[in-house]
Amino acid sequence: MTANRLSGPLPDPAGEAGYPADHPERVGFFTDTSVCIGCKACEVACKQWNLLPEDGLDLTGMSYDNTGELSGTTWRHVAFIEQRVPAVDLGMPSVGPQDEQEQPPEDQIRWLMSSDVCKHCTHAACLDVCPTGALFRSEHGTVVVQDDVCNGCGYCVPACPYGVIDKRPDTGGVAKCTMCQDRLGADLAPACATACPTESIQYGPLDELRERAAQRVDELHERGVTSARLYGHEPDDGVGGDGAFFLLLDEPEVYGLPPDPVVTTRDLPSMWRHAAGAALAGAALIAGCFAGRTR
Repeated sequence: MTANRLSGPLPDPAGEAGYPADHPERVGFFTDTSVCIGCKACEVACKQWNLLPEDGLDLTGMSYDNTGELSGTTWRHVAFIEQRVPAVDLGMPSVGPQDEQEQPPEDQIRWLMSSDVCKHCTHAACLDVCPTGALFRSEHGTVVVQDDVCNGCGYCVPACPYGVIDKRPDTGGVAKCTMCQDRLGADLAPACATACPTESIQYGPLDELRERAAQRVDELHERGVTSARLYGHEPDDGVGGDGAFFLLLDEPEVYGLPPDPVVTTRDLPSMWRHAAGAALAGAALIAGCFAGRTR
């Protein structure tokens, strides 16, 4: 039985794309949101290196977020999520009248901050549906857009399960994070990872990042942060694992991420089989109608 190459675990996406066996190992991003300080250095570095237009200062009054979401001109987006959480009574002595000391601690406000980016999926639906070859798999396992080949059809936009890729209003073509493909070819880390002051964005071989992320989750659990969990790291998930995955401190939906993303082209083979079966049945019915007629 032939495996469906549009879904499921795939150890070597670059090799599957036709690169020779000695191609570079797959690289990716591990974003540890527990140490993100929301400085937006990654956003600025991304725009500067890739010559992307600025987004302005259209603040909503409800957040420090001025970009809102990923787009064709914003390839890194730092989300700010404000939450009210129960305060933890550490049993420390306090000052003031006795009646005030006996009051239960009030709820506290915490910020969840996360730098979102293209996930560089193992099975990338945007790449699967591109009719011109503008989207391609690089030798590093990343998914890259060629501006001069894109015809602006936009098929890739609804195909992305994360809503990452989008059209650029100034060029009409689609655009997204390339993981700084030009820098990778010169043995340089992507601009965002280089600029991050807390190492919230970590770049390197994907297998090493997955091991490091698992150790980080164990460390946080030992510290009592039981909500820490990884997102997008499993090779057997709906997209075959992400090349850019995250450590989150709450449910994915809180960060605007789909809880169970699935590559949207996964069911194409079965859809074509059903369509072909229906077409053959229709043709047989029509042929039967004409064959039953007499002159």
